[in-house]
Amino acid sequence: MNNTHRPPNAAYVLMIFAAFVIVVAGMSAAKAIIVPFLLAAFISIGGSPILFWLKKRKVPTWLALLIVMCGILVFLFMIPGLIGSSVNDFSSKLPFYEMRLRGQTNAVLDWLDRIGVDVDRLELNKIFNSAAVMKLVVNLLNELGGVLTNGFLILITVIFMLLEASSIPVKLRAIFQDPEASLGHVKNFADTVVRYIGIKTVISFVTGAFVTIFLTLLGVDYPLLWGLLAFILNYIPNIGSIMAAVPAVLLTIIQLGLGRALVVAIGYVVINVAMGNAIEPRLMGRRLGLSTLVVFLSLIFWGWILGPVGMLLSVPLTMTVKIALDTSEDTRWIAVLLGSEKTSVPKPAAAQTPIKDKPLTPKPKRKP
Repeated sequence: MNNTHRPPNAAYVLMIFAAFVIVVAGMSAAKAIIVPFLLAAFISIGGSPILFWLKKRKVPTWLALLIVMCGILVFLFMIPGLIGSSVNDFSSKLPFYEMRLRGQTNAVLDWLDRIGVDVDRLELNKIFNSAAVMKLVVNLLNELGGVLTNGFLILITVIFMLLEASSIPVKLRAIFQDPEASLGHVKNFADTVVRYIGIKTVISFVTGAFVTIFLTLLGVDYPLLWGLLAFILNYIPNIGSIMAAVPAVLLTIIQLGLGRALVVAIGYVVINVAMGNAIEPRLMGRRLGLSTLVVFLSLIFWGWILGPVGMLLSVPLTMTVKIALDTSEDTRWIAVLLGSEKTSVPKPAAAQTPIKDKPLTPKPKRKP
């Protein structure tokens, strides 16, 4: 039997591309509705194992749901509150930070004068504009807080999704002609996403805790906020850890000087290399089945379509698309393209070496 993936014809590829463009345009137009729904869906997927575990321990459904929702409530409403209070405190310290930045700039100018480098002070002050630097940090914090502005809508959606979670297998059996195969695909998707979200959450939490402790020991302002930022942005593959380090290093330059900022930058590198390149691959393995290039491109694509939430959920969304494409023979070739470089393609039946049949009866023994 030939199991190779047949390449599609040109007309079929063009039709898929046209459908893809239409879907992307629709998602971009409906971003305000899709983003809260997607965030609620993946929060529900992450919380459903806890709900089912509590129900297996004979905890009533209403109590198990209440316990899960209390944890989600703390997460959804603690983050905007912490960010809001930090931004207000940060704004009150703007004069101090502006004075520190002006002093750092003058120190650099004096050092350049001593070594004989002629620099236009007016142009350098424009580059190190204190107001622009402060605006960058405040805008970053406000953007992070704006991700969860629809907290009430997300919470209500999560409640209904968790209530319906136990009835999904029954509904799938009633809809599909081959319910066992369909349930297998759904279970495969759910297990993969739950595993990814679970491991990523643990890694992100440990990363944020290390960042908070490290910055507290160095005396950097708002260590809890920068640890929370490291926790959230660690969900963004490849560039999330860099994005989390920039505002903390920038604030350290203003507050404590260039030398301490270099120590902070090295600390971020050590923490993220240890967690992202040593521990996370051991726990995650190659179960995602996505190539590194696809992970990076999915980060750009989903971030362009859905904004910051799309970047946070880029890997789970791409995994969902890949698993859905893999369920059909017509679209399996796209799933192969999205897969890792280790994907193996079976040899054609004609190229396989036939195995000769061996006799089943043992050879008779020689008589002495």
